[in-house]
Amino acid sequence: MAKSTGKSGKPKSSEIFAGFQNLRSEQRQLANKISELEMDLNEHKIVIETLQAVEPSRKCFRMVGGVVVERTVAEVLPELEVNKERLPQAIQALNEQLTRKGQEINEYIEKHDIKVQRGSENPTEVSQEDAPAKTNVLVASG
Repeated sequence: MAKSTGKSGKPKSSEIFAGFQNLRSEQRQLANKISELEMDLNEHKIVIETLQAVEPSRKCFRMVGGVVVERTVAEVLPELEVNKERLPQAIQALNEQLTRKGQEINEYIEKHDIKVQRGSENPTEVSQEDAPAKTNVLVASG
């Protein structure tokens, strides 16, 4: 798929901005997934603590893929413990991906000479003398 470029063969500012926004979106998705898995881990810990005090033959219900399934505590508890052991590994892998994504964003910023401004500074207040001629300015809110 060919990208449209300016007259000088370089990507347009709008394409650079879209690429940056895409990278930031991927970074946010990774952070959200990490947060979700950390909440799942805490829930697993609470449920395991609760079920350990219950007799193994007691009936319990578990949500599997949006469907409530009836099982016994003896069947569910080992599955929950295995999941609890795997969640930290998944969280660690996602944290590594998040770190790599941050490095990728930093490299993208350097490659395209992007100056990121936070919402506190109005981009129209930047004087032309202060900014280099080939600098892309990106204003991020929040």
